[in-house]
Formats: sequence, C-alpha cells, structure tokens
Amino acid sequence: MKDDKRRGLLEKVLKDHGYQESALLEILHGAQEIYGFLDKELLTEIAGVLNLPPSQVYGVATFYSFFKLRKPGEHVVTACLGTACYVKGVEPIIAAIEEEFHLKRGGSTEDGKLSILQTRCIGACAMAPIISIDDVIIGKATKEVVIKHIKQVLGETKAEAV
Repeated sequence: MKDDKRRGLLEKVLKDHGYQESALLEILHGAQEIYGFLDKELLTEIAGVLNLPPSQVYGVATFYSFFKLRKPGEHVVTACLGTACYVKGVEPIIAAIEEEFHLKRGGSTEDGKLSILQTRCIGACAMAPIISIDDVIIGKATKEVVIKHIKQVLGETKAEAV
C-alpha cells in the first residue's frame, strides 16, 4: 500500500472491521473508496494483513463487477451485458466505441481520458440497450448517440442545446 495518508484511512477500515477475514468484502469496498481501484499490490497487501491467500482476495475482487482492478479513465463508459441489452444490440455499440476511441473493453485510452467497462445488469431492461457514461444513463442506445455523447464528454464536440 502506498505510503501516504490513504494508508492511514485504510488502516482505519481494517481496524473498524477487526482485521477479520469475514469482513473481506467490506474491506475491499473501503479500499476502493480510498484508492479508487484495487491493484495487485493493494490486494496482496490486504491478503497479508488478513492472513488470507492472495488468490482468495483476488477471487473476491474479480467475482464482483463493482471492483475495479485498474485505474479507470477520467471518463467511464459502462455497457450493460444483461440478456435484454444483449438481445437488443449492445455488442455492436461496444464494438463501435472500441473502434472509434481505440480501446478494448476493460481498458482505457492511452491518454487515460476514457475507459470502457461492462456490467451484467443495470436493472432497467425496458430501456435496453443501456450504456452509461459517467453518471448519465443512455437508454435505447444507438452507437451514433453514444459516440456523439462520448465526444461531447471528452470535449471533442460542443454540446447541443436541449
């Protein structure tokens, strides 16, 4: 864990949970709140403090889509891969984003401005396919609308008056 004030905050989270392995999920949530993501070094350190195998900690962190294992970009696009979104065509939208912005799902652009992630379900199936950009949900998304919105967020085009 980096030797900065975040270390003290994480120590408080660990102490609040009594350094108990049964609190792993809550500790990982706290760590991600503090650091923004859970890299290999941080997961290994948490495993050591809790006296757990690193594979177990990594397994929990990768099981839940909430946890980020890499530093996300400044702006985050999240694509819903639930059944309704998949059937309604989210895959071609993801492919268009990857092509337009030269990135792969789960990754970020070289400049760190944009990341694309996927989730299993956003819970708004009637609006499928769904893409979220930062905190904005785009329902009944099309690749044209999504790419235009991403470009606006990145400052590549001017926002239109509504």
